[in-house]
This record gives sequence, structure tokens and C-alpha cells, in this order.
Amino acid sequence: MTADSKSSHPLRLTAKSSADTWNWKGFPIHYQFAGSQGPPVVLVHGFGASSGHWRKNIPVLAAIARVYAIDLIGFGASAKPAPGPFAPAEHVEYSFETWGQQIADFCREVVGEPAFVVGNSIGCIAAMQAAVYAPQFVLSMALINCSLRLLHDRKRAGLPWYRRIGAPIVQRILTFKPIGKLFFNQLANPSTVRKILRQAYKHPEVITDELVDLLLAPARDPGAVDVFLAFTRYSQGPLPEDLLAVLPCPALLLWGTDDPWEPIAIARQELSHFPVVEDFVPLEGLGHCPQDEAPEVVNPILKDWILKKSTEAFSPQSVAP
Repeated sequence: MTADSKSSHPLRLTAKSSADTWNWKGFPIHYQFAGSQGPPVVLVHGFGASSGHWRKNIPVLAAIARVYAIDLIGFGASAKPAPGPFAPAEHVEYSFETWGQQIADFCREVVGEPAFVVGNSIGCIAAMQAAVYAPQFVLSMALINCSLRLLHDRKRAGLPWYRRIGAPIVQRILTFKPIGKLFFNQLANPSTVRKILRQAYKHPEVITDELVDLLLAPARDPGAVDVFLAFTRYSQGPLPEDLLAVLPCPALLLWGTDDPWEPIAIARQELSHFPVVEDFVPLEGLGHCPQDEAPEVVNPILKDWILKKSTEAFSPQSVAP
């Protein structure tokens, strides 16, 4: 996909939000924005999702903030260039370093001032990487069910033997393009997506046709298969604990207690002790995407956090003489 390419699916705007395209290194990047006053807040989605996954949060947060929700490169309505060594408007490496740089540049070039950043799942890793790259543009962050990266090369030793051996075998098999494409096509259908969502969400009534279509539509774009396979084979890069150890700003951790993919017990053990973690809030009975599953629970927490941190960041005591 070139810099001038458009996504093949219609843009889905959240109520009261607008959309725009930002050119990043020759690639068109889609984002939504809403709100006319208050501090800037940047929302970063998880794997296979998009800015639309924040559709239940944007209008509420926009009452007190200027909200931006970005589609990471390779996802949503953003460009899906072929994987490979970076070349403007041609190739990118799908890694947290790439996504972290994209978010850092977005804060610098589009937002234009320090922002609060909220992530979900792998979006948390990308957001933390952005803060490390551009600490002057990230005031604080909220991490919702952060990816623990349990299949990372450095973590596999602690997995059961069948997962320790099985994951590399699957990754190797998927390097064969016909097999990888077949596997992707088996996943990218409404029935399979619903089954996956029933694992991730503990409240099946929120798994609507709208949600399924929101997740499926980008999968029909040219290049979507290659992006999926590139990330499936990616088991290097930073771990969340690596980034928390050097994070230049405070972090709030929110965690659905019934997340089957990122267990809260492991999260508490591995992440909660870092000094930058100001609070670790369990969200009872919720799964991997609490902001979408129960916005009535998550939105008030985020609003209170934004207001509190804004008061701290912009109080006279916080401004150097």
C-alpha cells in the first residue's frame, strides 16, 4: 500500500467525533478526534482493533478533554504496507519500536503538546515505548489489561512444555505464505471472531454485530494478511516490565479480573511493584477489553484520573519558576 492508498472499508466515526488522516513517513494514518477544551488525551487500541474500539469512551472523555484515537500502522483504516526494512511509503517493520515512534510523532506533530495516553493490550506496550522515546510529550498514562507478552522469547521457559514447544512450531509453519493466508482466512470470519470475543469478553450481550464488523472490516484491506503474519511471528522487542523500569511518567493500571489472556495474578506479580505504578485497579468480572465491555465502569475512572492528573500537571507548584 502506498502513501496515497485508501482503506477499502468505510470509516466508522464515533458519535460527535471527526476523522482525519495524518501523513507519517509517507504512510496515511487514520485517527479520530473529539472535544474542544481540556487536556489532550491519546487512545491507543490493541491487536486487531482500531480507533473504533474506543467508540464508547470518546464521547464521554471529550466532555472534559480533547480526545484523539489513533489507528496504529497496519490496523484500522491506516496504511498496511508490506513488512520489511523501513522505507518511506513502502515498508515498515511491525514492532513496538515502530508503533512507539508513530505515537511519539503523533503527539509531537498532531497533538502538539504533552498528552495523557491510554492504551489497551498491546497498545499499552506501544504507548510506553512512545513515552520512552518522547518523555516531554507524555504526562501520564493509563494501561488497561496491558499485554504481558507471555509468548516472548524471554518468557517461554516458564510456560508448560506444550506451549513452549508449540508456539515456535506454529510461528515457523505460518512463514509459509499459503498456509499463513489460509490460517488468516479461517480467523477472519464472523463466526470465529465471535468465538474469540466470547473468550475475551465476560458479558456476551456486548458482542454485537457492530463490534464484529468493526474488527473484521480492516481484515479485508490489501496487506492485512501480511501484517497479521508479521506480528504472529514477532516474539522479540520490549516486555512491559522492561518499559516500566524506565518509564519517565506515572502509570495507572486497570485490569479485568477475568482476562483469560493476560491473567491478573501474573500482572500483579510482574508489574504492580514498579515505582511508576501509582495504582493497580482490579475491574471485577471483566475481561480483556474492559473499556468496551463495561464503559460505565471504565469511563468514570478515566475521567477522574484525567482531572486529577491535569490538576497536578498544571498547578502552579508544578511549573518551574
